[in-house]
Amino acid sequence: MYENNPIRVFVTHAFSESDDYLRLFEFLESDDSFYYVNVSKPEEAPKTGSMEEAKDILIQQIKESEAVFVLPSMFEAKPDLMNFIMDGADAAGKPMIVVRPFGGVTETPQVLIDRTNEHIKWDAREMVDALKRQARLEDTSRWESIDFPGYDANGEIK
Repeated sequence: MYENNPIRVFVTHAFSESDDYLRLFEFLESDDSFYYVNVSKPEEAPKTGSMEEAKDILIQQIKESEAVFVLPSMFEAKPDLMNFIMDGADAAGKPMIVVRPFGGVTETPQVLIDRTNEHIKWDAREMVDALKRQARLEDTSRWESIDFPGYDANGEIK
């Protein structure tokens, strides 16, 4: 289904590809059966350098998305811009997913948890499931399969 109709994703940026920005896409790429389109385009920096032009570009990118990933590292570096992006996502009716700070050294700021629809950890499966839930309102309950050596479906192998 997703190959013909990929989920359109916006990831917070300040017109540069931060480590967390690139890392998030590495996690999404690790799921071979999940298809998405990145509508966030950090390379489309404002030509005039004005903040108004930057805001217009960001709003257009957000409007093209189905869901927004919020990176706490971005909030730490540019809180005013991040608040603008989240305001834009709210105004456009786009669900937001915040990913915990990478490495687990710091906690997610409470203001981000309060403003977003989901708070998840750095885990490819969790990211994909959160996108499916928020962008397409899909039930994503999956079961883990655990393999116990020496056992099969009928019990202990003798």
